[in-house]
Formats: sequence, structure tokens, C-alpha cells
Amino acid sequence: MAQNPENNIKTEQATHVDGAPKHRPHAPKPRLAGAPAPMHKGSVAEERPQDPDKKQAAKGAQFIGLVFAAYVAFLFFSGQIDSFVEAFQNVEASWLVGAVGCICMYFMLGSLAYAVAVYLDHDSPVGFRDLMAVEASGNFFGNLTPMQMGALPSQIYQLTKAGLSVGAASATQFTRFIMFQLGVVLFAGIMLWAKLGFFLDSYGDIVLLNLLVFAGHALELIGLFIVCLCPNFVRRAGSSLLRWVNGHGWVKNYDKWNDMINVQVNQFSTAFRRSAANIPDMVITLVITMCQLGFLYTIPWFVIHAFGLEADFLTCLAAGSMVQLVATAVPLPGGTGGAEGGFALFFGPMFGGYATAGFLVWRVVTFFFPTFAALPLLGLKSTSTESIYHRVQRWSGRGGKRKVRLARGAVSYNPSNPPRKTTKFVVKGSSRKSGANK
Repeated sequence: MAQNPENNIKTEQATHVDGAPKHRPHAPKPRLAGAPAPMHKGSVAEERPQDPDKKQAAKGAQFIGLVFAAYVAFLFFSGQIDSFVEAFQNVEASWLVGAVGCICMYFMLGSLAYAVAVYLDHDSPVGFRDLMAVEASGNFFGNLTPMQMGALPSQIYQLTKAGLSVGAASATQFTRFIMFQLGVVLFAGIMLWAKLGFFLDSYGDIVLLNLLVFAGHALELIGLFIVCLCPNFVRRAGSSLLRWVNGHGWVKNYDKWNDMINVQVNQFSTAFRRSAANIPDMVITLVITMCQLGFLYTIPWFVIHAFGLEADFLTCLAAGSMVQLVATAVPLPGGTGGAEGGFALFFGPMFGGYATAGFLVWRVVTFFFPTFAALPLLGLKSTSTESIYHRVQRWSGRGGKRKVRLARGAVSYNPSNPPRKTTKFVVKGSSRKSGANK
């Protein structure tokens, strides 16, 4: 019998050389409604979240420990240990309690700012304790890494542990990061406008350094807004630049940078535009961020009064914002070097002979205490997956019949749509009786 050549071709394509059948593609399996969409291997961002760099954080902790030991050694070898101890003997504890309360309010307001962002998603599984863990993670890993580079991936990781997808967690964190940067720049701009004459008269041309640092933060913020508002332009320009750099062999991980340019930029832009559509919520987040920074910059005022000194409140706020700008520009864990120099420059004249003791107290309250107090909070986890939106609606009495979410991954039940009663008919002989409701 003659063989059809087309059949031979199909047979050869369907078998390996050794005669084993090849793997044939199958149609995708049906997906239940509400189940998460399958992740594509081509997207690095959607495969898994980037784990916090614990090794880098450990190195940062060791570095900070050495710096603290250097502080103590400096006091001994410079002969200031006696004046240091004497300064602490007259410290008023009530003012120190106020300083610690300020850093606690800084933490709580940071968690509240995340809650506003999560509130926009009416079915988000992230709860209040989850957000406290997110804020604590940013404090811990951010303070122990240069220029707080460890804060973003660690907070994204915490959000994915709370039930968000990697894309949604990245978008939420990126939007929060933009609003925080906007708050830092706006707060510093207001303080420079209000106290620029005082700074120039008191510190001279050295204030120009702060103006340059402020300009750098402003340019960074403008770049973030360009990424969010002009994603197509950023993708085209970024892809062209990446191809050019890759052509010279200067890129080690091409797929990672290509994914960041062509996938994450679009995700961040979409999330930011969605958030920006809710202008009142964005304004509330910005106000919370400004209050959060206000508590942080108020701490030196409390420390000054703890040593029995007097200082102008607005001047302390302005000087605190300037120290923050300088510290964040230094590429060392905790802004080491920038924090010391900025504090000595702007607060040294206010503390006088108590400058060294005042700096150590301020550093402990604003850095060491929140960093290591955040460590036990990293494991916080909400027991309920009821969204913050539904909780607020229920607490305010406007929830009515709400959607109940039993557990992560469980089937949800909506009390507003109860199951219908089935009608049962019994046929007996020639008569029919109906159990239906009339």
C-alpha cells in the first residue's frame, strides 16, 4: 500500500529520534472565578518577591555597632567622659519620654499612611497588623542599608506575605514611596522658605550645601513623577539606553533590567494613576506624611529641653529637616557621617557644651531605638482577612450587609445573596402537592 508523504511528515514530527512520543501542547486548564491569574515566566516581578537582603542588613548592624563603639571611645580618649556623665545627671526624664513618644507617633502614622492606600482596594486582605509589620520592616532594613535601599524590597516582601500579588505590592509600595518623598521635599521647601534668612545669618554659605541636597531630592521626585505619568516615553528611552549599554557589554543581568523597564514601569504607572484618581485620599496620605515628618523633626526640641535648655520650636523643625536631607545623601548605613555632621552644624550651637551628649540621645531615640524595636514587629500578622474598607464601613455603621471573607484562599460568602429555597413536589396518585411558598 502506498504511504501518504504528509502522514510520514506528521509521524516524524510527533516522535523523537529514539521513537519516544514528543510532548504535545495542551489547552490551558479552566480557571475558577476569583482564582489568581497564572504567572508568566517572562516576568521576573510576577514570579516571586525579592527577599530582604538579610546579609546586607547584618553587615549594616555590625557597622553601626562599630560606630557606636567609636562614639564611646571618642568620649574616653578626648577626656569628655566626665562632662558627658555630668550632663546626663541633670536630664529631665519627662522630656525624654516626649521624644520617645514622637518616634512612636512617627511609626504609627507611617502605618496609617499605608492603611489609606490599602483602603482604596475594597477587597484587600491586608490588615492593620500586617501594615505595622510593613512599616517596621522599612525601619529595620532601611536603617541598616546604605541610603535605605533595603526598605523597598523588604516592604514589598511583607505585603506579599499579607496576601497581595507581587505586582500589587510593588505598586502600593512605590506609590507610598512617592508620597513620602513628596512630603520630605515639600516639608524641607517650606522650612527653607520660612527660615532661609536665619540659616544664612547663623551658618553662612554652608547652607548652600543644603540647597544642593534639596535640589537633588527635588530632581529625584521629578524623575519619579515622569516614570508614573509618562510610562511610554520612559519605556522607549529606557529600552534604547539598555540596548546601547548592553551592546558595549556593560550589563550583567539584561533580563532583570529589561523587565524593570517594560513591565514594572507600566505597573507602577497604572497603580499611581489609579491612586491619583482619588485626590482626597492622596491629599490625606500627604497630610499624614507631613505630620509623620513633623514628629520626627520635633525630637531635637524635646532633647534640648531635656538638658534644661531653650530653643525655638520652628527653628528646630527647620534644622531637623536639613539634617534629614544631609543624612539621606550619605551612602552609608544610617546616614553615618551625614547625621553627625548635620547635627553638629545645625544643633551644635543650640546645645553648646551638651552637644555630644545631646547628639547621642538624639541618635538613640531616632535611630537605635526604632531600628531594634522594629525587629520583634516583623512577625506581626493579621488574623482576619476582612478588608480595612469593610471594617471601616462596619465600624461607622454604613456597612450594612457586607461581604464576609473567611480566610485567605477560602470561598467567600455574601449574606446579601442567600441561597434560594428549592421547591419540592410530591406526586401521589393523581394529586400534586407543592411545598413552594405562595
